[in-house]
Amino acid sequence: MSQQDGEKKQEEKKPKAVALLSGGLDSSLAVRMMLEQGVEVEAVAIKTPFCDFDCGKGCGHRVKEVADELGIKLKTVYFGEEYLRMLKDPKYGYGSGMNPCIDCRGMMYNAAKDHMEKTGADFVITGEVLFQRPMSQNNRALHIIEKEAGMEGRVLRPLSAKHLPPTNAEKSGLIKRENMGDIKGRSRKGQLAMAKHFGLADPPNAAGGCLLTDPAFSKRVEDIMDYCDDIPSLNDIELLKVGRHFRLTADAKLVVGRNKDENEVIKALVTQNDIVFEAKDYVGPTCVLRSKKHDEELVKKCASIALRYSDAPKDAESKVRIAINGTETEVIALPADSSEIDTMRI
Repeated sequence: MSQQDGEKKQEEKKPKAVALLSGGLDSSLAVRMMLEQGVEVEAVAIKTPFCDFDCGKGCGHRVKEVADELGIKLKTVYFGEEYLRMLKDPKYGYGSGMNPCIDCRGMMYNAAKDHMEKTGADFVITGEVLFQRPMSQNNRALHIIEKEAGMEGRVLRPLSAKHLPPTNAEKSGLIKRENMGDIKGRSRKGQLAMAKHFGLADPPNAAGGCLLTDPAFSKRVEDIMDYCDDIPSLNDIELLKVGRHFRLTADAKLVVGRNKDENEVIKALVTQNDIVFEAKDYVGPTCVLRSKKHDEELVKKCASIALRYSDAPKDAESKVRIAINGTETEVIALPADSSEIDTMRI
């Protein structure tokens, strides 16, 4: 093959990128911008214990469907215990809740970097928009995340590229900077205009929905981290997502179902050492006590709380069924006083 043919073959080689795809509008637009420029794209989708795109709550659960619409390959990466270990003590701290956004994005960048290296891609793209999120999408944070992942100059953010330093892909001519976006801030006008350009009649909402940004849920996470010797289990985290939670002692927490569906979830999450409480003669919640140790006083307190949220009369004693490792017993108790249990609620 002549040198001229070799140069021609090199010129015809498509640039390749790995996209962090959430299923929301921003990352979808970032991919479309690359495809429009003739870039070959593969996607990586991240699942964590707190932001699962299969949850059905709008936090990017359409990611598989979006990847199919875009005609790109999709790889799913799940962060489990390693995510919880990071969450226990994030290097760059938390946002307004228990959200370790900078450390979290760093883990995502590393996953994209791994896939980039395995597939021979040239760079990584994301749907990040400058100043859209206060903690992780400012100039300083973006630089820190790149540096921590060893990805300086190799992460292209097409929607905001004109407001950011040129990346290696732009400098080398793989990408035309003049075709990049100049969106910044929290307004969605730029994205909606871009969606119209690509003919998206019903563009998806912004992905997000990370439970760690929710104030009430963050209190539960903070509580379990404070009282856990090492890190909580994935089962512990799933239990945080349902019911009312009560901190009874440093070693004991009670979770009380709020409806039939939550009762079923709680039953499915019961572990060998948990104690389950249910009013025997009245409709009421399924309650689970998760504790390193328990005594008669603690069991009686849990039974009282179970009755408080049941249809049992509030001024008379009633029976509560207790299940421990498949063995059932009963206890008689008065429903707890609301003012007393409110002080225990997380």
